[in-house]
Amino acid sequence: MAKIIIADDDEIIADMASKILFEAGHVCGWVPDGEKALDLLRWRRPDLLLLDHDMPGMTGAQVLRSLRSSAENYDLPVIMFTGLSGADDESHAYYNGAQAFIRKPFNAKMLLHEVNLVLKARAERPQHRSLMEHLEQKAGRWRDSPEKRVML
Repeated sequence: MAKIIIADDDEIIADMASKILFEAGHVCGWVPDGEKALDLLRWRRPDLLLLDHDMPGMTGAQVLRSLRSSAENYDLPVIMFTGLSGADDESHAYYNGAQAFIRKPFNAKMLLHEVNLVLKARAERPQHRSLMEHLEQKAGRWRDSPEKRVML
């Protein structure tokens, strides 16, 4: 069971995705814009963020760039969830740090497939640490042992 946040200004799409994910055993929440998504992420870290590209105010691309430059959410798995269909849009999403790209309208099997792939890849990585914890650990290794310097 994963905790998933859906950031999308289209309530119908968000509700459909939420129901599909809920039926698959996940817990979902929904926010209607990028600013609210970032506010929520300051309070609670989900396992995955489904992020619409075109939202009023802060776009999904802006939210994604903000997350990737954040000390706390730099490694949060993000799936861009959008009506954009161009190859350039998909390339930009991956360049900005998205793990997957789902086009709307979507089908349930594709949504679950992509979500499961991203969650599986995340489960195989080490647990999340804030960027500061990561840097402090690396600095500690550097100071502790000269032979470990090569490994950094």
